[in-house]
Amino acid sequence: MRGYTAVCLILTILLVSGCATSIPAAPPEERAEYDPWEPLNRRISSFNDSVDRVTLKPLAKGYETIFPRFARTGINNFFNNLRTPLHIVNNLLQGKVIRSVSETGRFIVNSSVGIGGLIDAGTAMGFETYREDFDQTFAVWGISDGPYFVVPFLGPSTVRGAFSIPFDSAADPIFYIDHDRTRLTVKFLDLVNTRQQLFAAEALIENSYDRYLAIRESYLQNREFLIYDGDPPVDDDFYDDFEDFEDEDFAGEQSQE
Repeated sequence: MRGYTAVCLILTILLVSGCATSIPAAPPEERAEYDPWEPLNRRISSFNDSVDRVTLKPLAKGYETIFPRFARTGINNFFNNLRTPLHIVNNLLQGKVIRSVSETGRFIVNSSVGIGGLIDAGTAMGFETYREDFDQTFAVWGISDGPYFVVPFLGPSTVRGAFSIPFDSAADPIFYIDHDRTRLTVKFLDLVNTRQQLFAAEALIENSYDRYLAIRESYLQNREFLIYDGDPPVDDDFYDDFEDFEDEDFAGEQSQE
């Protein structure tokens, strides 16, 4: 474990000091207010992509090829069920008692009737899923998200999201498996399964001119959607700018006439 940590540290130092990206970061005066560390984030993102291309991505493609869809669905259901206690706790911490009860019912049904979570019997019985993590809980508690930050090896986040990672990990049952080989095997399968699940989302941005910006905006919008339970606040500034644009456009048409 010490050797692995040392390798990760060395790779991180290398990427921060010398890794380059194909598209340069915007100059300071043009950077988004929520991404002041764009040059560093682009380097980490480029590094993560390079690591992914030679590790998880080919493994996930092999996993998709070898295992039929019904088997992958069962494995995905198993890991979703395994993390249900995380959702139960965070719904409670956010004061969403009814949702926490629904998640508890799902967990009991899927763990028993659903054969350890392989079958999503809870949905068929009317138990809705409300997935909440500590990043969402901290947001509900009023903690600011802070700047956008790409975490080495893990991907897009914010300062608040990065801070919440240890809390989410502590609530992960895989972390408490005593047998080292079993724990590593289960975690490895979890990572490969998660990477395979991302193929659909990845396809939406594969033709983007700037992959970094596409991932950043998609991630931040999705997190806001989740934090506000699907009803994020309206961006009044956006509509004000849009109306100003329409007024200028209309004035230009009038002058041409």
